Amino acid sequence: MTRFVTKLAAVTAAVALASVPGLASAQTTQAVDEKTGPVSFANVASVRIGNPGSLITETQRSPLTPGQSKLSPDRTVVPRVEERNTFGDKWDINLGRYGAQSPYPPGIASRDHNVIAALQQTTVPTAVAESNYALIDNGRGGAKPADNTVLVLEGAKSAVDCSSPSKATSSTSVSKIWVRDESGALKPSGASGVDVKGLKLGPPSLVKNESIDKGKTTSDLTVSRVTAFDQLIRQDGWRSGDVTAVAGWKLDIVTHVRDEDGKDLREARTTIVLGGVSCAIPKNFVAKPAGGTGPGAAPEQPAVPGIVPAGGVPPQAADSTRTVVGLGLLGGGIVIGAAAMLLFRRREPAPVREK
Repeated sequence: MTRFVTKLAAVTAAVALASVPGLASAQTTQAVDEKTGPVSFANVASVRIGNPGSLITETQRSPLTPGQSKLSPDRTVVPRVEERNTFGDKWDINLGRYGAQSPYPPGIASRDHNVIAALQQTTVPTAVAESNYALIDNGRGGAKPADNTVLVLEGAKSAVDCSSPSKATSSTSVSKIWVRDESGALKPSGASGVDVKGLKLGPPSLVKNESIDKGKTTSDLTVSRVTAFDQLIRQDGWRSGDVTAVAGWKLDIVTHVRDEDGKDLREARTTIVLGGVSCAIPKNFVAKPAGGTGPGAAPEQPAVPGIVPAGGVPPQAADSTRTVVGLGLLGGGIVIGAAAMLLFRRREPAPVREK
């Protein structure tokens, strides 16, 4: 029965794809090599808690043919309810969009993030992640979200572009970094990074029967740029290449959990990477000409990304590529297989090994 259902699903998928204008010819576009060819990745936020535990959100991977994969705007916070067992129940990371109550300082409007991994028509891999980020400590017990916010990255952007082995570029920027100071006020702290001792920030989760004192518990916070591939919090499928460019913001937090007498109960270490992106190319990579019809020219017909999310076909974008929205290429959940044969098969998310 299982074999029959799988074959039927495959045939149904093939028929559905064939009905999309231009899809058949797009599938004939020569794909880059999945294991060694040009590739890019983008992730909005991932967390390492202590040594063993990590929460890695949906990671976008560039398609094997020209196109782009974009994180769904529905991902507005980390963690989701089902992710709290890993992340803990005290912290939230807002990813830009908010409802009636803002977790940000006055004047910072709600916005959708822009997290994209793309393969350009020239087969150059690029990636970008841009948004506002707010680290919220619900353990503070404030009346509204903004009262619990301890750190804000306003107008954060990380981007990479691997045009050639000699021209792989990266940039990590922010309009303003806000940190809650000793007086309890959320104030600007420059735009180049942060190194704060004694921040009033509790641990992401509590230990059973732990007599924690919120007033005596503090954290040391460092905000810096991602400068090495191994600093990214990533899954096994997120790979580098002969030439690799990386970008993103890294938060290193050491929380000193204390009791009412000021005695140290434990030390909680947390690393968060916001807007982690990378691109990679082989050492002999040569980009294709932009446009034209000669040998090596980019195809006139828009190409289809290698993997399509369940329940949808990528819409025609305004430019000459197609976009997949809401696709966590390296995450768990429901995925439709790659290239010409797509299998609709629901499976439980497998445990993700973190690098």
